[in-house]
Amino acid sequence: CAGEIVCQTPPKLCSSAEAYEAILPLVRRRRFESMWAFFLNSHNAIIGKREICRGTASMCTVHPRDVFGAAISRNAISIILAHNHPSGDPTPSPEDEALTDRLVHAGKLMGIPVLDHLIIGSGGYYSFRDMGQIQ
Repeated sequence: CAGEIVCQTPPKLCSSAEAYEAILPLVRRRRFESMWAFFLNSHNAIIGKREICRGTASMCTVHPRDVFGAAISRNAISIILAHNHPSGDPTPSPEDEALTDRLVHAGKLMGIPVLDHLIIGSGGYYSFRDMGQIQ
């Protein structure tokens, strides 16, 4: 960059560990479930993030239209989803698995792939991609 302008390259999310570090400050110590989407460009750099849903201590209702509407408005190439489990256990529930399948399918139809879905618990996370549930 020339002159007085300071250019910053947006952070990239190239692994589940990097996505975990990015989401952790947003959901740490929350007593309710909160679903976030990170919107990425073609280089996996974050071009935006948004809290998609804020729920109760045990659930959060997420609609594909909310996730992908926000992704389209930001011209996202792909997305990474993350939500917390206030119980501290990052093990996915059957509802988490069904939601992930639904959002991955919707992303394929929309041309905006879901690269990963993380569940954040106390001191750790579950990655659907790392566990082979998202290809």
